[in-house]
Parts: sequence; structure tokens; C-alpha cells
Amino acid sequence: MQYFSHMQKIDSTMFEKVLALRDSYESDIYTKKDVLRALNSSYTDINDLKILLSTEAQNHIELLALKAQSLTKQYFGNGKSLFTPLYLSNFCASKCVYCGFQKGNKIARARLSEEEIRAEMKEISKSGLQELLLLTGEGREFASVEYIAKACAIAKEYFKVVGVEVYVLNVDEYELLHKNSCDYVTVFQETYSVQKYQKIHIEGEKMVMPYRFYAQERALMAGMRGVAFGSLLGIDDFRKDALATALHAHFLQQKYPHAELSLSVPRLRPIINNAKISAKDVSDTRLLQVLCAYRIFLPFAHIVISSREPRVFRDNAIKIAATKMSAGVSVAIGEHSSEKKGDEQFEISDNRSVGEIFNMLKASNFQPIMSDYVD
Repeated sequence: MQYFSHMQKIDSTMFEKVLALRDSYESDIYTKKDVLRALNSSYTDINDLKILLSTEAQNHIELLALKAQSLTKQYFGNGKSLFTPLYLSNFCASKCVYCGFQKGNKIARARLSEEEIRAEMKEISKSGLQELLLLTGEGREFASVEYIAKACAIAKEYFKVVGVEVYVLNVDEYELLHKNSCDYVTVFQETYSVQKYQKIHIEGEKMVMPYRFYAQERALMAGMRGVAFGSLLGIDDFRKDALATALHAHFLQQKYPHAELSLSVPRLRPIINNAKISAKDVSDTRLLQVLCAYRIFLPFAHIVISSREPRVFRDNAIKIAATKMSAGVSVAIGEHSSEKKGDEQFEISDNRSVGEIFNMLKASNFQPIMSDYVD
């Protein structure tokens, strides 16, 4: 986990603190009495979070769902936010065994030109969406910071809210993105297990786990309005990784109380040339438990449910704890405005259009929100 020469270090012990709490967590020591006490507490502390993520709490999923649903209504009303991702490039300099973009995987590679970026955004904007998430593979040599910044600037011509989910950067580089209209940064830690992280990240900058861990803090130091967190559930012990994700967000909010937080709950999905990848131990019930625990512990945070998940699960999750969902999704390169140029990062489960998601929300008495931000 040795830092590369260009990587900026942050003087903090948050990484060690989160990992210590994760590694010492025993999810099977709690009782029904513990679960009921945690659910009835007026303030949910770290020990309560551990209880809500425990194996015993899974047996009380209905009670977790009721409390989570009540808090979602209290903090977010009937509003549900919509966005879509736009993949700019699938070239990658890292080898991460769970990802379709990984270096060495035989897929069709492509990178959008400035003209193609504009064409994709123009087409997406016709759907009425006002929030866009820009993504690339890992690797500065394939999609430079300047290239991503230009994409952000173009995106602001069509959308009110622009986010990025790209390789992690230093503060000055996040500042460049922010000056070019980037509002928030999403970084998935993938897993908070040091041993598993090192095993599955074989090559490239992503190997440096602590540098990735502090990416959200560097983004906030650069002036970003919000940051998003997530573990790729199914890589390691999902209960431990869910705990670490929530604690990572919690400790960063204590340090930067103005920050807007989001948490995602992606599960492993099949990829090109490896259709066997799956999150076998993360059932729908267990995933819902994670969503509910996140909502109860961090009631003010957005919880994002992506198109990785089946439509039935997404439709139920948005009624209970999730507040934000993707729509009209393509995880390939250049598929919105023309023929696909590059292959997908993973297989999606829910390919409904923006209109279909919009109508589902309306039929469930929710208010679809394209943007809650006034520039």
C-alpha cells in the first residue's frame, strides 16, 4: 500500500480507526433484546449500528424497515431523486478482478471525444433528467484530469448537478473539477478488508488503499458540495464492510459537518468474460437490512439504489429507505446517442427508461425530483 510519488497524503488516523472497528466487529453476539433496544433508542450510536447490522437483526427486518421508512419520510418527505451515469471511457490501467474494465480483460475499448460527449449529454437531457454522474476507468493516461474537467464544464450546459466517479485525485485536481462545475464526488472503497483489498487489486494506482480511503476528504477540502461512499457488497464479509462504510461517512461528517453525504449499496454483478461473479451471501433481505441500518444511523444521508439491482427490489427499497435511484442507464460507452462504442463495466438488472421510473414513482405517490439544487 505504498503511496506513489504523486499521491497526496492526509495527516489523519481515520483510516486506522475505521479498520479497527471493522475488524473487531462480531456480528453474531447480539440478541433480540439488543435489537429491540437499538430500535427503540432515540439516538443511534455506533454500538446500535453494529446491532442493526447483526445476524440477529436480520430476523427483525420488518421492524427495521418500519423505523427506516419513518425516518425517510421525516427527513425527505415524498421526494425521490433521479440521475443517470455517463461513461466517458472504459480504458483502464488497474487490474481489479471484479471489474469488466480491468486491464487485460478482452473488451471493446473506447473514449468519447468532446463532440461525442456533447452528443451523449444532449440526448440524455431530452429525458428531463437534471443530474448526471460522469465515470471513467482507472488511469490518468487514458482520461486526464483536464479531459474530465472539460466534460464537467460541458455537462453544466445541460444539467444542474454534475458528479464524478473516476480514479481518485489530489486536492488541486479536485479543485480543477470543482472550478469546472463538478458538485460532488463518488468513491467506492470496494472493501475495507486490507487482506481482501490487496488480493483483488493486483495492478495500478487503485492498489494503494489508504489513498483511496481519503479521496472524499480531499474532495471536500477542494470545495465539493457532497461526497458519496460505498462498498461492493459480496467481495468480503458484507456486514463488516457495511459497518465500515457507514463509519467512514459518519467520521467524515463529524470533521466536515457541512458536507452532503450519500451512501450506495451495490452488489457484485457478472462482467464480460466472467459471468459467474455474484454476491452469493448478500440476499435481498440482507441488502435491505443494510439499507435500513444506514437510514437509521445516518437519517439525513441520501441512500442510492442503482440499476445493478432487480426492478422489484428497487421499487420496494425506494418505498422504505432509498431516496435516490438511477434511470435510463447505460454502462457502455457512447450508447445514448449512437451505436455502442465500448463494452460495459458490468451487467445491469433494471434497464427501465427515465419515463418508466418516473411513472413508477408517481404511481407509488412519490414526487420524482430531477434536481433539488439551485445554482
